[in-house]
Amino acid sequence: MALFRKPKYSTVAARQEVPKDLASKCTKCNTIHIKQELEKNLWVCPKCGHHLPLTAGQRLRFTLDEGSFQELDADLSSGNPLDFPQYQEKLSKAQRASGLNEAVITGRGLIHGQPAYLGILAREFMLGSMGAVVGEKLARMLDKACQERTPALIFSVSGGARMQESILSLFQMAKTSAALARLHQQGVLYISILTDPTTGGVSASFAMLGDINIAEPGALIGFAGPRVIQQTIGQSLPTGFQRAEFLLEHGMLDMVVPRQDMKATLARLLKFHGGEA
Repeated sequence: MALFRKPKYSTVAARQEVPKDLASKCTKCNTIHIKQELEKNLWVCPKCGHHLPLTAGQRLRFTLDEGSFQELDADLSSGNPLDFPQYQEKLSKAQRASGLNEAVITGRGLIHGQPAYLGILAREFMLGSMGAVVGEKLARMLDKACQERTPALIFSVSGGARMQESILSLFQMAKTSAALARLHQQGVLYISILTDPTTGGVSASFAMLGDINIAEPGALIGFAGPRVIQQTIGQSLPTGFQRAEFLLEHGMLDMVVPRQDMKATLARLLKFHGGEA
């Protein structure tokens, strides 16, 4: 009988050959997909259309022409100006986990040949929360766009302003809004793209100040979350409240654009508003 018995090592070896990070589950419909197929579909669930989260690097890759990105202020990173307990450790952990110095990447690139300055908040770095460095990097990027009269885009994803930096974080709402006012005075286009979630101080400043405001389908957009609002007013909220489609219906957005169409839509808008052919 030993002749017909499978060697134990063959089962072990077979298990070791199976990749550990092969599949991913849609958080809306719970369908399991091969990650390679999700990547090809820009991390949009083929079954239900749910837009899964992207890293800042993925967003850059899906938005800009290959090899066109020139990063700005990559070396800027936050300190702990208020000596908030364990904040420095949290920053260091976020830097190691994300490979980024801060919760935003800024720079210049091309979108189907159209030049633009770009800011992308990084969900993977403390949920894209805004501290002093995030506001500073965005303001510098917007000022460069103003000086060169080149359109600016910001992809927002954020839990809001960073409580560990207190008033220094809240200052960034005014700083970025002032930079956008200068851009507007020069007649330079600013497109804001809101993704899931865009909340707090980010939604109350640069995220909702676009000449054109675009959102991804199903994105949660608002200042306070729906549960907080419902508990505060003691009333049930309408179906889909604070989701992108609800805001579009009520005049707070100009478009809701699926991720697969985003690059082409941005390129068309840039060209229509005076970009280079």
